[in-house]
Amino acid sequence: MTDKKPRIEEFEVNGDKVVETVKRLIHERNIRRITIKGEDGKTLIEIPLTYGVVGAALLPVLAALGALAALVTHCTIVVEKNAE
Repeated sequence: MTDKKPRIEEFEVNGDKVVETVKRLIHERNIRRITIKGEDGKTLIEIPLTYGVVGAALLPVLAALGALAALVTHCTIVVEKNAE
């Protein structure tokens, strides 16, 4: 048995692009977790994704992201993907 570590990707975005970028990432099938970090590197919100979480279940998360985007000017989106 081999333990495969998840792949990590980071995207730097402006606050007004956070919701748009996260929506796009959610539609990718191999995403395990999305973490939004502020300019200081501190985690602002962490979104664990499972295969069953789609549609209406994500509305509160997207609403929180919209509020967060209004407060930050620049942030980093860290995406944890399943190992292939």
